[in-house]
Amino acid sequence: MATTTLPSATSVPCLICEARNSLDAVTCDTCFAPMALIQEAVAQDRDPCIVTVIGDSNVGKTVYLGMLLDMLSKRADDFDAVPKGAYSVNLQHTVITYLSSRQFPPKTAMEVDQWLWAYYQVSRRKQGNRIYDLVMPDMAGEAVAAEVSSPRTFKVIRSLLEKSSGAILLVDAALAGVGSPQPDFFALKLMSYLDGVLATKRDDRLKTPVAIVLSKADYCPECFDNPRAFAQTNLNRLWNLCENRFEHFEFFATSVVGSLGYGADEYENVIPYPLHVAPRGILEPFEWVLARL
Repeated sequence: MATTTLPSATSVPCLICEARNSLDAVTCDTCFAPMALIQEAVAQDRDPCIVTVIGDSNVGKTVYLGMLLDMLSKRADDFDAVPKGAYSVNLQHTVITYLSSRQFPPKTAMEVDQWLWAYYQVSRRKQGNRIYDLVMPDMAGEAVAAEVSSPRTFKVIRSLLEKSSGAILLVDAALAGVGSPQPDFFALKLMSYLDGVLATKRDDRLKTPVAIVLSKADYCPECFDNPRAFAQTNLNRLWNLCENRFEHFEFFATSVVGSLGYGADEYENVIPYPLHVAPRGILEPFEWVLARL
């Protein structure tokens, strides 16, 4: 983890990539992470815990992360969550506003300086005083794919994963359920990339907890009955890699939408609309990761 001590009065290190920036910098000149992150970390006098949410384009990362933060801030399942900085509320605000208007939020831009970041203090109200300082950015799926295909294309992604205490990988269960090999292959590439970034000894299995979330499970309700069996059947390549290389992994099914409607845009493209929001399985992957930190 990056140190949270300010070593000089004229510059400050970025919390993510550790590049030095001027004191008045708003974003890091190297990786474009908000410099407010290091200011909050210094104020807390402890290293924050980074949980990275990753996945392919259009898998639902923005909606999942925004809904997760919103549920935490509303004390779901006895959690206390406090945003550290007004910028931390932007992601959940955007997601909930769009869903309330029966729309999905727009795709996350590939440009790193347009990503939304969240820094939250999270704790369980009835389970001691341990506080997790969580940093969670909303990364573009296209940027993740570019970094996996050509490592170090997006320095911020690699730096984030190197410092991550845990990860949540979203996989499109709807596509996997109809026989598409794309979710399995992309998840296989991504987990192999994680293996390369986090491994210290090639013969040891990784101890970083990774929750694999089967998103859009409302399209295939059997996911909820037995996520592991669904993964073994429809994501067998991913399953085999996890068993071989990861010490702590688990599969979860999740959905946000209770019912969908469909329309067409001016180019006759079919557009889905969330008519009813019914989050299910949102907190369980997050709780599982926290329990293993």
